[in-house]
Amino acid sequence: MSSVPNQSAQAAPPNLISRIHRRASRRNLFLLLLLAFLLFARFAGSMLVRDRPEKSDVIVVLAGDSQDERYRRGMELLRAGYARHLLLDASSDSRYFGHTPAEYAEAFLRQDAKNKDMSSQVSVCAFELDSTLTETGYVGKCLEPFHPAAVLLVTSDWHTMRARSIFVHHLPQYHWSVAAAKDPRLFDTHWWHRREWAKITFNEWLKVVWWNAVDRWR
Repeated sequence: MSSVPNQSAQAAPPNLISRIHRRASRRNLFLLLLLAFLLFARFAGSMLVRDRPEKSDVIVVLAGDSQDERYRRGMELLRAGYARHLLLDASSDSRYFGHTPAEYAEAFLRQDAKNKDMSSQVSVCAFELDSTLTETGYVGKCLEPFHPAAVLLVTSDWHTMRARSIFVHHLPQYHWSVAAAKDPRLFDTHWWHRREWAKITFNEWLKVVWWNAVDRWR
């Protein structure tokens, strides 16, 4: 008796084989996406950080720091000869105890820079509307008297990637580099160790996505 009929009877139906292949493909795709997500999560913090200061004409210290970490980092770079002048951004459209942050910043600079014998090398750049995007217009005006070719940004480490991208896009006439100011209370690249670090990382990535998907093209 021929074995051909038995082999035909035992062969799997084509639709069953197709279903098995589809399930395997979906499983492989899921595993690939899961691996990609885990890799992104692992390096999400470090991907936000840029810390490559270059010798420039002016240092711009962005507003938004509550512990003077950005200012201290900027002054450290100024003393190290990275630029001839430092601009400290401060808001002028809000008041606390009768003064704006810009007025407080000017008073602070007069005393701190005088103590460091650097009064002529620092000044305040006042701005309104607290966002990195609107800050670029005010910084552009503050930079005009210095006629710089290169500008060094100083901001919090988690903010460096997005800040440089925004300034390069809106003020392309200058060469931009960026330096990171660290504040371990708020952020570390191992963001999963603390709730505050995780919150900063998540919020910053939302802003990065929004900047690249929406604001960049307006």
